[in-house]
Amino acid sequence: MTPALYRCTITHVRSSPLRHAFAYDGWLWLVDPDDPPRGFDTGARAELDAFLAGHGERAGGVVMLAGRRTLGHVFNPLTVYWCDTGVVVAEVRNTYGGRHRYLLRPDAHGRAETGKEFYVSPFHPVDGHYTLRLPRPGERLDLAVTLHRPEGRPFVATVRGRRVAPTLRNRLRLAPLLTGARIRRQGIALYLRGLPVVPRKREPK
Repeated sequence: MTPALYRCTITHVRSSPLRHAFAYDGWLWLVDPDDPPRGFDTGARAELDAFLAGHGERAGGVVMLAGRRTLGHVFNPLTVYWCDTGVVVAEVRNTYGGRHRYLLRPDAHGRAETGKEFYVSPFHPVDGHYTLRLPRPGERLDLAVTLHRPEGRPFVATVRGRRVAPTLRNRLRLAPLLTGARIRRQGIALYLRGLPVVPRKREPK
């Protein structure tokens, strides 16, 4: 089953304090981190094992969903690891170079819940909690992350797509070069619309 390539659509919907939504096309790979194709981090499995060991867990076999490095660049806002032992690790990155991993134990439908612990957006404080829908991909890819706060659900992100043939043309798509730029562009648009910025606390060294 791996490696598998998915052509997908990523959507972000912000409902408060103002409404803002966008969608863009992307390409994601489902790979075996024990034997990653060219363009993927060869140290991902070792880092995953160390993280899980720190929580008294182990991975067994693993598949990883992520973007592939293109022309030396990649930005993965969300990398997901599905482990044969039943746990899932969601690795979140922000545009400031930060990274945080969430250890999840989804139900039979791939649904899980966790507190928000990481500064992702300059327009959301680090509070509330996430509900996630992360079923292991097959022919279709259908993921969702919803932020919950006392006033409601201010943010929802989805990733939906289908498996496609990993042809040379598809493998050379430049989507990884555009992901970070798209996120920054949307942030500028929100700032220009007057959305207050939540200061980012410096992480301890």
